[in-house]
Amino acid sequence: MAFLRSFIITLAIMAPSFKLLANAAVTPRSNKCSVWYDVLKDIQNEVFDGSKCGEEAHESIRLAFHDAISYSPRLGGGGADGSIMMYPEIETKYAENAGLDDIVHRQRPFALKHGVSFGDIIQFANAVALSNCEGGPRVPFYAGRSNYSQPSPDNLVPAPFHSVDQILGRMSEVGFDSDEVVALLAAHSVAAQDQQDTSMKGSPLDSTPSVFDGQFYLETMTNSPPEGVFRIPADRLFATDPRTVCLWQTFVDDHNSMVNQFSRAMVKLAAVGQDHASLYDCSEAIPAPRRLRNHRPKFPYGQSAKHVHYKCTEASFPQAKLNHDSSPVPPVQKS
Repeated sequence: MAFLRSFIITLAIMAPSFKLLANAAVTPRSNKCSVWYDVLKDIQNEVFDGSKCGEEAHESIRLAFHDAISYSPRLGGGGADGSIMMYPEIETKYAENAGLDDIVHRQRPFALKHGVSFGDIIQFANAVALSNCEGGPRVPFYAGRSNYSQPSPDNLVPAPFHSVDQILGRMSEVGFDSDEVVALLAAHSVAAQDQQDTSMKGSPLDSTPSVFDGQFYLETMTNSPPEGVFRIPADRLFATDPRTVCLWQTFVDDHNSMVNQFSRAMVKLAAVGQDHASLYDCSEAIPAPRRLRNHRPKFPYGQSAKHVHYKCTEASFPQAKLNHDSSPVPPVQKS
């Protein structure tokens, strides 16, 4: 019965999607993308609490990655096809998708209301969420994904406790090299955790969780994170691995490079499992991001460059300020 209900919903949503594609040859692009301005208004008000870079924005960014990376040429899956939203009773039960059920159910009604596909709204909400964060990128958004999907297999999303070899191997299977993986991890600069340590619910992954900046890259290179910040084991491994440490170090204070490389990798990720040539550019509906006000990162309280033991030997370590504030970093609250 669950499959039948999903199939009926699929047909209901696909009908307007097919109409849009059928009119593509004669409809100006701005009209073709007009629905996304309506979606934007709804999700900014109803999901992101008036364009905030809070917990819902963080989870929308996480959702886009988890939906898209669930593809393997060997094991199946449809990539960025919205299957996690089509089959939440299956995919949100996977261990690495724990906690995503809430944001799936927050976004899903707006796909139904506006007649857009689940895969499209997941990637659109991701791009909008990133633009809500100070210093965030304006990631291009391409629409036109079909709403037909099958549940993705389990164990395709890299885990927080995986080794660098395991994560690079998984990502290379879908065409991403080590530099692109390091760039994609910039998403952790606007992230928090609830599932890895339930005693620290809402703990951010760096001390500036509403700012898309290099603070995450600096803090993961130091001996220990600031008080209140949760460190994912895999992030620390990437920050200290000889294959990735040089680019990791570059992103500490090269904001433009971080944003540009992240944006390119994110567009590539959003096309995993899709025919990119069949998608159409609706980036015009993505808001302009808020400019980064402070480019210079800070060491965690009580630490300095001498507490960074794994550095890139090919370049000098970036200049960073000492932090004289010993206050714990507060948890991220849901709106």
